[in-house]
Amino acid sequence: MPAQLPPEARALLERPEFATVATIEPGGQPHLSVIWLGLDGDEIVFSTIRGRRKTDNLQRDGRATVLVYPKDDPYTYLEVRGSVTLVDDPAKALIEAMSHKYLGKPYPWHKDTEQRIVVRLAPEKVVWHG
Repeated sequence: MPAQLPPEARALLERPEFATVATIEPGGQPHLSVIWLGLDGDEIVFSTIRGRRKTDNLQRDGRATVLVYPKDDPYTYLEVRGSVTLVDDPAKALIEAMSHKYLGKPYPWHKDTEQRIVVRLAPEKVVWHG
């Protein structure tokens, strides 16, 4: 059953705050990565590259958790648990949008060989502490 993001949480996701995503390793232990993220409708979105550990983990087990806490108020936080959908992004549009959001300029680390993927996290449980 989809969970709703409170307006304050949605506002936090619109800001350039770093987040941590947790995926599940083959042995069951968590794998954590720091990410840039955005909001598309009711889904949290972030970009990754095919072949990275988090991508492999999500292809095998689509469950993930994202944790965001603002740098200026770390006692406020948002935790979103849910299932993901992976979508190819050959135009690298999401990483470009995220780079403008976080760096204020085009993404500077492109490699010709990388295959970008958009991860779409549909919230199933939302914990907002603010």
